[in-house]
Amino acid sequence: MTLHSLLPSGISATALLALMAVGFVSSVARGFSGFGSALIFMPLASAVIDPRVVAPLLLIIDFFAAAPLIPNAWRKADRNAVALMAAGAAVGVPLGTYALTRLDPVTTRWIIAAFVFALLALLITGWRYHGRAHPAATTSVGAVSGFCSGLAQTGGPPVVAYWLGQPLTSAVARANIVLFFAISDVFSVGSYLAGGLLTADVIKLALLTGPIYGLGLFIGAQLFGIASETLFRRTCYSLIALAAVAGLPALDSVLR
Repeated sequence: MTLHSLLPSGISATALLALMAVGFVSSVARGFSGFGSALIFMPLASAVIDPRVVAPLLLIIDFFAAAPLIPNAWRKADRNAVALMAAGAAVGVPLGTYALTRLDPVTTRWIIAAFVFALLALLITGWRYHGRAHPAATTSVGAVSGFCSGLAQTGGPPVVAYWLGQPLTSAVARANIVLFFAISDVFSVGSYLAGGLLTADVIKLALLTGPIYGLGLFIGAQLFGIASETLFRRTCYSLIALAAVAGLPALDSVLR
């Protein structure tokens, strides 16, 4: 059995190697800092293959990578708050998925780039929501995050900015975030299946790229506590910015 026979239809060996490289870099960033994988992976991978393949691919490989964190998150999370935010995601995820299935791939790439630049600004400034955790606000954040996740699997920063600004212990805030995204991912799986996005080819591609992604997560986690966190976060921000720029459709004729 050759590598070519294992490849999904329409995916070349060169594209697969590019996806593996992007997946490795983005997962190292996530393993160390806990964020950044989607913001690096989505714009670069979408420049290689259709974003309608990239989004479900990232959903699969990242969900299995984060699965071991769910039991502990269930025990420590404020499950009522998570349920409110998940209610918003239940609306936002299908809307984002619908947009992903209907928009032209180039248009989707422009939207992804806009998302990434906006979310990068949110991360760099360190802005946090310090208002009261009103149910309507919690649900609205979930809806925005869900839409970003459904369209491009980039729903993390709004949730992080919201919950890290609340008077919660770091353990509870982290557990809330992990548990919310586990639920949001379930919504994404259902929406992607209904939209015809979660195909056998995507699963095959996940099996090929997933081990490299997992290796990157492991290496990133090992770097935590060894490398300077400030330096590494700045490196992550730089990688996100470079990924957003390199993924711009306007640069296709220059970079490809």
